[in-house]
Amino acid sequence: MADCIERRHGAYRNTECLTVVGRMLQVGDFVPDCTLEYLDLIDMVVRQTRLTDSQGMIRLLSIVNSLERQPCHDETLHWEKLRDKLPAGACIFTVSMDLPYSQARWQAMHGVIHQTLSAWRNEQFGHAFGVWLKEWRLLQRAVLVIDQENRVVYTEYIRDQMKEPDYQAALDAVLGVVFAKSESFGSVKDI
Repeated sequence: MADCIERRHGAYRNTECLTVVGRMLQVGDFVPDCTLEYLDLIDMVVRQTRLTDSQGMIRLLSIVNSLERQPCHDETLHWEKLRDKLPAGACIFTVSMDLPYSQARWQAMHGVIHQTLSAWRNEQFGHAFGVWLKEWRLLQRAVLVIDQENRVVYTEYIRDQMKEPDYQAALDAVLGVVFAKSESFGSVKDI
């Protein structure tokens, strides 16, 4: 992998220090082009996708270790509750190392309808987004907001793997993209 930076003690859980591999994305960076998978519920086939495939949408990306771990479970349910607060043209993706079939089963059990994506096949996503937990072989928890042109506009890399993210700051970042876009077009009064 190109960015094999290791951040020793970059994350932790209780007293366990964890090494995070990959460069943390910064505001203004373009989204790395990584392949992820999801279960197509229409024909029950695992399909591949890339975040860049959803260019034109504002994406709130919730990265979690596993939907089966309590803080990740709680976070994903919280994002689902907040989904209706997102403006038109914005969506939520939850990315984990869980298998696509496990993600779909978990979603059905908990009534979650926003898209889950799986990075289970390899470490590419973890390295590219700076969230690969070396010791756990899982993803570090993080929240990113990506604008319509595939630029990162907000990041929160969560060091304490038991801590919740700042939900309001991420929602504000989504709304900020919408506001900035509407401001760039001006108003009818300006013409």
